[in-house]
Amino acid sequence: MRCCVRSGRPVTAGGRAAASDTGLAGRRVLYGSMEFRYLGASGFKISEITYGNWLTHGSQVENETATACVRAALDAGISTFDTADVYANTRAETVLGEALKGERRESLEVFTKVFGPTGPKGHNDLGLSRKHITEAVNGSLQRLQTDYIDLYQAHRYDYETPLEETMQAFADLVRQGKVLYVGVSEWTSEQLRAGHALAQQLGFQLISNQPEYSMLWRVIEGEVVPTSEELGISQVVWSPIAQGVLTGKYVPGEQPPTGSRATDDKGGRSMIARWMSDDVLARVQQLRPVADELGLSMAQLAVAWVLQNPNVSTAIIGASRPEQVHENVAAAGVRIPAEALARIDEALGDVVERDPSRTSERSPKTREA
Repeated sequence: MRCCVRSGRPVTAGGRAAASDTGLAGRRVLYGSMEFRYLGASGFKISEITYGNWLTHGSQVENETATACVRAALDAGISTFDTADVYANTRAETVLGEALKGERRESLEVFTKVFGPTGPKGHNDLGLSRKHITEAVNGSLQRLQTDYIDLYQAHRYDYETPLEETMQAFADLVRQGKVLYVGVSEWTSEQLRAGHALAQQLGFQLISNQPEYSMLWRVIEGEVVPTSEELGISQVVWSPIAQGVLTGKYVPGEQPPTGSRATDDKGGRSMIARWMSDDVLARVQQLRPVADELGLSMAQLAVAWVLQNPNVSTAIIGASRPEQVHENVAAAGVRIPAEALARIDEALGDVVERDPSRTSERSPKTREA
């Protein structure tokens, strides 16, 4: 029996969570088994679990399997889907668009991003210039087979384009109806503050930031989260399971399981390498008793953990098999007791990365053709 509880936070007749809810992004509405949270200081609701197709669609898994994963997400109550034009050099968007074809568009929240190099990767095929943003959004709309994007995100900060140019381009897309809301990804607290101020001047809202966040990677907690709470910006977090390390399937001193991300030569192995030391893996194994006592799998514990942060609106999960979707979705609504949270901190100790300066490393300082 679980000693954690599922939260059914009260909702007013108008559909908003009651004022007793903690934190802006923690306002939530409950429909069936999937919970929905508001994104930033807006009236836009998204599912507490988002299905993302980074490193999978168009690259690591076949299109048929990718579509099955999307169908599993829809069946599990997920309505929010995240992708980016740079994933598999636009193929991920195409696969997602095909998988969602025939669904009621109004019932979905489709997110994508702009920044990374796409197409032939020419000198204007990347960054956040007006030219690239304008051309990129048109390509994304075509590939996703939709008339509008719910949340369009600056995938990184562009040091070589004036921020005023970038935010004006986003403002124009909002006014044209091609984009409903604007967010960013891996921006520092200073960048968020500057972007938020310009958005206000231009008449639209900057409502979200998409950073990496997990039990092992907590760099947003020191500066990004406090600034975001002040500005009305929510976190849409990626890699809550730390590329699969927090599932506990990687055991110190043993070879990675065949077919796992740590054995993938298409990109998975390089992404997970930083977590594959015996020290990290041994500490992760110490989380298993905590998960067992809560009646959760290790993956569910990891996803539920990021959702305890009141500034987090949704956790992005990926999958290479439909059953992974069903397992991770079970983390929605779980509340981890304070005692268990303390045990998690004690188990992981000093292998947790907390340095706020690590966020600034995510955005390249130059754009190379």
